[in-house]
Amino acid sequence: MDNDTTQPFCKITVRFVYPKTAAKSDVNQLQQVFIENMFGYSYINFSPREALEHYIANYIDNYQNDAKTFNKNVSDMKLMGTLMPDYSDEWENVHGDTLSYTFYSYYETLSDTIYFNKYNILSFQVRQTGNKGGETPFESYKNCVINLKTGKILTENDLFKPGYEKQLQLLFISSLINQNSVKTIDDLEDLGYFSIEEIMPNKNFLVDDKGITYVFNKGEYAAYPLNAQVIFLPYDALRPILKENTIVSKLAAR
Repeated sequence: MDNDTTQPFCKITVRFVYPKTAAKSDVNQLQQVFIENMFGYSYINFSPREALEHYIANYIDNYQNDAKTFNKNVSDMKLMGTLMPDYSDEWENVHGDTLSYTFYSYYETLSDTIYFNKYNILSFQVRQTGNKGGETPFESYKNCVINLKTGKILTENDLFKPGYEKQLQLLFISSLINQNSVKTIDDLEDLGYFSIEEIMPNKNFLVDDKGITYVFNKGEYAAYPLNAQVIFLPYDALRPILKENTIVSKLAAR
């Protein structure tokens, strides 16, 4: 801020991997899927390079706008403190902390990784981490699976037979119990999990030739300090609920 290295700052790092050619799909359509999952729907009409540059520019603009808003509020508070000496004390009583007149730094790291790219299936994952001045940084994972024959995103309804939710729920619970070396759902809750009996498919999955991997981000069925939960379900466990003659059921039969 203010071209002063001693002042708060924002830092953004982006690593964007995207398809430049495609044997069986429209590469422009594929690029739009990558751009939307990486940067958001509002960027899909840009080229990959333009989307990246606009995203970074918007991030910096948003930081500067937040700083201006913050500084204006600080100026207003200082003025109120001058006119009404008790104002600052009232503010602290309401907001529960000491007034800070210094804006904070932001940072973000955004990247995507190709997870699987065989047999006309493309799985990739977007990872976003950062902090906007809070004590706890944020972290999220967004997964996407594309049928390269059609160029369309695969959904759970494309993969599983009707009524699949209950069976996946049981597999999730069993996997979490095994991963944490405990015996019961109550044991999981003692570790910081919650509402495990209600855990449901969340559309956030990856596909490869071994099985399907679900990711539950921080705060989903677990206390926020816990890491994102990664649950791998092998095809041997999934075969009873896989739809027949789909691109994934054929992969599972290999």
